[in-house]
Amino acid sequence: MKALVALTLAAAALTLSAPASAQFAKAEDAIKYRQSALFVMGQHFGRLGAMANGRVPFDAKVAQENADVVAHMAKLPWAGFGPGTDKGASTKALPEIWTEQAKFKDHAEKLEAESVKLAAAAKTGNLDNLKTAFGAAAGTCKACHDNFRAK
Repeated sequence: MKALVALTLAAAALTLSAPASAQFAKAEDAIKYRQSALFVMGQHFGRLGAMANGRVPFDAKVAQENADVVAHMAKLPWAGFGPGTDKGASTKALPEIWTEQAKFKDHAEKLEAESVKLAAAAKTGNLDNLKTAFGAAAGTCKACHDNFRAK
């Protein structure tokens, strides 16, 4: 199972990072890339949230696997927010992403940092550690959504 997860992550990373290295032929490609990366991250983050909030039983191994995916995926979507990617496909991204780039970059860096802490907390196998790290990571998501995502 661990090998399958690792293989899946590697395949996803290669698939998702290929367009980034090509610097996106079209704005639509960048939008799809970032939306896909954020979707995958959100799915795994949601699984952690279900454990942290007691909706599903805590499973240390599953928590660690999901937190590792979140930490990896948190690095990927930002390449899809380049110049001209505010249009070209349906998006909830607000114009402030491009007019307040330093602030947006700060939010992205905070998410990446908190995701690494979340993965470290999950590795402890302790639910209380996971809850604390999950809350901090969720706060970074909320802050960015509040400032840069249309409702």
